[in-house]
Amino acid sequence: MNIKESYAVVTGASQGLGKAFAESLAQKKINIILVSLPNQYLKELSEEISEKFNVKTHYYEVDLSVNENVLNLTEWLNKSFDIHILINNAGLGGTRKFLDASPNYINTILQVNVMATSLITHQLLPNLLKQPQAYILNVSSMTAFSPIGFKTVYPASKTFVHSFSRGLHEELKDTNVFVSVVNPGAMKTNPDVSKRIEKQGFLGKLTLLDPTKVADYCIKQLFKKDSVIVVNPVSWIIMKILPIWIKLPLMTSAIKKEIEA
Repeated sequence: MNIKESYAVVTGASQGLGKAFAESLAQKKINIILVSLPNQYLKELSEEISEKFNVKTHYYEVDLSVNENVLNLTEWLNKSFDIHILINNAGLGGTRKFLDASPNYINTILQVNVMATSLITHQLLPNLLKQPQAYILNVSSMTAFSPIGFKTVYPASKTFVHSFSRGLHEELKDTNVFVSVVNPGAMKTNPDVSKRIEKQGFLGKLTLLDPTKVADYCIKQLFKKDSVIVVNPVSWIIMKILPIWIKLPLMTSAIKKEIEA
């Protein structure tokens, strides 16, 4: 496949895992379109990746919690580029009592994690289908395998992402578009996040991952056509084996420690 003129789209690309995805793809000489919120230094990152890895880069600043914004983004992408990779990495979490959550807080998580992921995929799929070989990678979460108190909406939204990805993979298995999903744990995106997760105790430390290593492994497995990418086998096994009546209070207790800390 000639990838010199085609592009990979990465959402949530300004920092953490999204930035690591963009850099990992650029290392493989794949052109990148970075998508993230405004005021995240996306222009500077785009230029930095272009110069460092000698690839073509573009960027698009947008709030993905607004459906109209998502449709404007995908319209621009489809008019301007051939796309052979889509990484739906943008996602919102949060930790608070459900009673204390504002309607906007709940709506934003669902809009970004559920609606934006679905709409971007839907709108770009015709473009992806035109390519000789194309890939979709959706970023779910280890929380997809258990409800959690004091998070409530976030795990439910990531359960959707996992289920959506598996269903779409099956639907498109006889086409040129391969669909994969990854369910990582927490990321060492910055010292504050690492410290906050570590306050959750054993379970928090167990799932804490390095974004660069996760991104590199995910890209490698994506091109190997691994439909469910496992980046942390220990926590994966624990989450799959433990019955809900054990892991639900266990994980809720860990999150409660984070709130109290």
